[in-house]
Amino acid sequence: MSLKAGIIGMPNVGKSTLFNAITKKNILAANYPFATIDPNVGTVIVPDKRLEVLENMYIPERMIPTQYEFIDIAGLVKGASLGEGLGNKFLSHIREVDAIVHVVRCFENKDIIHVDGEVNPVRDIETINLELTLADLEIVENRILKIEKKAITTNDKEALKELATFKKVKEELSKGVPLRLIELEEEELKLLSSFCLITLKPMIYLANVSEEEAVSKDNKFINEVLEIAKKEKTELILMCARIESELVELNEEDKNNFLKDIGIDESGLDKLIRVTYELLGLKTFFTVGSDEVRAWTFKDGMKAPACAGIIHTDFERGFIRAEVMSYNDLVELGNEIKVKEAGKMRLEGKEYLMKDGDICHFRFNVTK
Repeated sequence: MSLKAGIIGMPNVGKSTLFNAITKKNILAANYPFATIDPNVGTVIVPDKRLEVLENMYIPERMIPTQYEFIDIAGLVKGASLGEGLGNKFLSHIREVDAIVHVVRCFENKDIIHVDGEVNPVRDIETINLELTLADLEIVENRILKIEKKAITTNDKEALKELATFKKVKEELSKGVPLRLIELEEEELKLLSSFCLITLKPMIYLANVSEEEAVSKDNKFINEVLEIAKKEKTELILMCARIESELVELNEEDKNNFLKDIGIDESGLDKLIRVTYELLGLKTFFTVGSDEVRAWTFKDGMKAPACAGIIHTDFERGFIRAEVMSYNDLVELGNEIKVKEAGKMRLEGKEYLMKDGDICHFRFNVTK
C-alpha cells in the first residue's frame, strides 16, 4: 500500500531537520522562510522487532520491512489559503497525504528567526489550523455553488444528500472547526472522500524542543500544546529534531546506549513512525519462507482477499483461501510443524478479517 504522512508547520520550526533525520537525507535546512519549496519525499522503515525474530527462524535470502513515505511540506504562513508564501502550491501537496504531522516550535533560539518575531506555539497552531480550514471552506463553497441549483430543481435524492452534507461541513468550517473534530456518518465521509479535504485527515502534534528540554522535559510551552492535543483527542510527541539527526548517524547499539545515558526510553523518530502508523489504523501481516521474509501493511478491517491483493492483484482476483498462523503461536511453539501439530494453522476464506501479526500463505487460481 502506498501511504504518505505530510510534515507541516510554520517556517523555521525544525521540519526539515526532522525530515533529514527521518530519511537520512541531506536536504536544505536553511534559516529563512520558504527554504523548502518543492516537497521532499523520503521512504521510512516501520520498526518491527518481529521481523528480526522471523529472519532468525527462516534464514531467508532477503528480509523486507514494511514502509511508507514522509513528505516535508514547505512552511505555511498566515494567508496561505489566499496564496501568501506560495501557499496554494503548498496546500495542494498536503491534500495528497494520508495523515499530517504538525511540527510546533517549542524552543527559543536567538539564532533561528521566527516569522512572527517570537515563539508562541498556540498562535502558530491556530494560524495553520485556520489556513487549512479556510482552504477546505473554499472547496466546499465551490461545490455547493455547483450542485445546489440542480439538487433543488431536480429533487434528486442523491444530489440532495450531497448538498446537505456539504452544507453541514460548511457550517463547521465557517466556525473554524476542522472536519476531523466533527461527527460524520459513513455515507457523508464517502461523499467527501474524493475532495481530499485537508482538515478531514488525521493529525498529530510534534513539539520540537531544545536538547536540554528533551532530557529534562521542563518546557513552558509543552502544557499549552498538550491541552490542544487533548481537546482534539490526538497525540502529542515530544522530540528534539537536532538530537534525532545525530542519532541516525549511530549504529543500533550506540544509539540505544546514548538514549539510555540521557534518560530517554524510545527515540522520538521511532515513536513518530509507530504513532503515525497507528494513527492511520494500519496493521502488519507477514509472508515467510527461505527466499524471503516480508512485512506487509494493511488497513484494519480488511479481509483476506484484499490483503492478498496488496501482494499482487492476481492473488485477490483468484483468491481461494489463506493458510494463516499467528506470529505469537509460531514463536511460542518454535516452528511451523509444531504449529500445525497443535492445530493452530488455520484455513481462512474470503470473509476472514486479517489480524495484526498474521503469517499468511495465499492460495489462488487465475484462469485467462
